[in-house]
Amino acid sequence: MQTERRSGGDPKYGHPMTDNNVVVVNKERVERRFFYHFFKRFFDILLSIIGIILLTPVFIITAILIKVDNPDGPIIYSQIRIGKNGHPFRMYKFRSMVVNADKMLKGLLDQNDIEGAMFKMKSDPRVTKIGRTIRKYSIDELPQLLNVIKGDMSLVGPRPPLKREVEDYTEYDKQRLLVVPGCTGIWQVSERNKVGFHEMVKLDIKYINSSNLWLDFFILFKTIWIIFFPNSAY
Repeated sequence: MQTERRSGGDPKYGHPMTDNNVVVVNKERVERRFFYHFFKRFFDILLSIIGIILLTPVFIITAILIKVDNPDGPIIYSQIRIGKNGHPFRMYKFRSMVVNADKMLKGLLDQNDIEGAMFKMKSDPRVTKIGRTIRKYSIDELPQLLNVIKGDMSLVGPRPPLKREVEDYTEYDKQRLLVVPGCTGIWQVSERNKVGFHEMVKLDIKYINSSNLWLDFFILFKTIWIIFFPNSAY
């Protein structure tokens, strides 16, 4: 990846700087890719609608299993995430954890399996029995197709972080917020949970710099493959 060094920020081009003043993403170039953004949005809406129609039986079966396994909580879990340019939105998922999972998090932070501003725990005690299965096959993510239709998310893009995670971001990390977040991305179709936070950020920035429709379709294809042949998701 080609970078350039300057003594400070360049307001004309809106270059985000890392702590070492290394220009990694040209914000103006990203925003003026009108052709790409138009067709990306077109396919986001089209494929999301088709996906919801085709996957309706999966939605129904998953909802029933969640209620049978853990009847006390809701079927759909929503959480505030941070989207493009720091804009907060409510993201939807099939509930895969116990009802008081957020309250239990504070006591588990010291057992984080990933370094950096993200929490992942392989044997997370908050995850329900059915939750482990739907996480393994990424079924818990399917309600985010509604987020895509609403425009909060894209099918492909960096994973939307939590507010507490963004608070720990460096200027370098914040560059992953320059585009609409996605349901899947390079991180998800790679080694996923074997990839640490810092590696995930590098992959996201690489995607932002090289994104195109063919790459998006390739990532979507690999995502579908992983649903049937799961990687290290948990």
